Amino acid sequence: MEIVIVPDAAAGGELIASAMAELVTRKPDALLGVATGSTPLPIYQALAAKVRGGALDVSRARVCQLDEYVGLPTGHPESYRSVVLREVIEPLGLTEASFFGPDGAAEDVAAEAIAYDHALAAAGGVDLQLLGIGTDGHIGFNEPCSSLASRTRIKTLTQQTRVDNARFFDSLDEVPHHVITQGIGTILEARHLVLLATGEAKADAVAATVEGPLSALVPASALQLHPHATVVVDEAAASGLKLADYFRATYAAKPAWQSI
Repeated sequence: MEIVIVPDAAAGGELIASAMAELVTRKPDALLGVATGSTPLPIYQALAAKVRGGALDVSRARVCQLDEYVGLPTGHPESYRSVVLREVIEPLGLTEASFFGPDGAAEDVAAEAIAYDHALAAAGGVDLQLLGIGTDGHIGFNEPCSSLASRTRIKTLTQQTRVDNARFFDSLDEVPHHVITQGIGTILEARHLVLLATGEAKADAVAATVEGPLSALVPASALQLHPHATVVVDEAAASGLKLADYFRATYAAKPAWQSI
């Protein structure tokens, strides 16, 4: 994996947004996989600034979801479809037609998960998939001990993940117990994986992902198997890395034209 240590979340957002902008410039109809939560917001803000400033045309770009809650009513403000529309699609000036994801309110959720997996392949595959990481090392909603070959499916959230996500709801009781998530095997099919982690609370998970063994107990460690995976971390999230100085030196020695 390529490890990039940045000063803070804003710098990480700008770096990743620049890589996404380069991709869209090179491939205007690129399929961008987006993640939700607070961590990727600096990326979306930096992208939107590029669009508003006329430096980037995303009119032909496509966007797809990483995961979705099961059981929230259509249009619920904390459904991930609503979140992506609010934080990504509208700020970038895209239309809802450019965006697709699984329907967590579908009558047959298991069939919906399979259909979404097929839809990603039919769309030509994801060109760049953004990822966050949980304090327990999960990516998407692939909780610890998920199969490293798993496909898009229904997953039951751990109590810790529900507690972590409760800040977006009025109470813990409102956080759904189930989700549809791209599986680890599905995620690994994206052409470029970019994981952003910020804050000291993510330091142990980042260290286990980057420097620990490949293990289903740390689902994000599956990124070690990918030919083009980039992990961008701020200094706090990098605090557990034994090879932090090496990673800093490696990135600093890159030619100026070489992007992540």
